[in-house]
Amino acid sequence: MSKEEVKQPVRKGPPGKETGKKTGSGSGKKVDAAVIAAAEQPAKEPPRLKVAYDTKVRAKVAEKFGLKNVNAQPRLDKIVVNVNMGRHLEGTKIPPDKRSTVLETITKITGQKPIVIKARKSVSNFKLREGMESSAMVTMRRDRMWWFLDRLINLTTPRIKDFRGLPDKAFDRQGNYSMGLTEQGVFPEINMAEVTFTHGMHINFVFRNSDPKLSRFVLEELGMPFVKPDQK
Repeated sequence: MSKEEVKQPVRKGPPGKETGKKTGSGSGKKVDAAVIAAAEQPAKEPPRLKVAYDTKVRAKVAEKFGLKNVNAQPRLDKIVVNVNMGRHLEGTKIPPDKRSTVLETITKITGQKPIVIKARKSVSNFKLREGMESSAMVTMRRDRMWWFLDRLINLTTPRIKDFRGLPDKAFDRQGNYSMGLTEQGVFPEINMAEVTFTHGMHINFVFRNSDPKLSRFVLEELGMPFVKPDQK
C-alpha cells in the first residue's frame, strides 16, 4: 500500500474547534468562551456580617427596642479610617518614606486608595501651615465596609497587646462609635519588618437612625469585643 492510499483519520466534533475551522465571522467563538467562563465562575458571596445583620440582628433590634419598621432601625452607614501625618512634618513637608508608609498601610488594610487631606488653616502650636498635608483618610461603604469590620473584630483585635476589650463609652449622641489603634502591626496584612516607622490610626463607625444604646447593641451582636463590666 502506497502512502497516497493511506487515509487520514476523520476528527469528530463541532466545527470550528477540533477541525480548526472557523464558522461565521469568528466573534461567536469569543462570545461562547465568555459565557462558559461566566457560568463556571462561582457567585460572589455577600459578607457574612452583613448577612448576620440582615437575618438576625434586625430581628433582635425589633424585639428589644420595638422598632418593627426596617427603615427606622439603626444601620451602619460607613467606616472611616484616618491617620494623622501632621506630627511627622519636618520643615514644610512630610518625609517621603513616612508618607508612603502611611498610604501603603491604609491601602493594604482597607483595599482602597486613601486621599490626602491638606490643612485649611495655619496652627503655629502644631507647626502646621495652610496647604500642608496633614492626614490620610479612607471611607468604606457597602461590602468593603463589612469585610473590614469582620477582619477588625476577628483578626485584628485579638492581636492587640494586653487586650481586655474596647471602650464602650466612645459613642456620640448620634450613635457613632470611635476607636483608636496605637500601631498598624495589629493588622495581619502588615509586615512590620517592611515598614520604616510605627503609627496609629482612628477608626470611626458612622450609623444612621441610631443612638448610643442602639449602636452598642448592634456592634455587640456583630461580635465587637467591648470591655466586660467586671473588667472595668
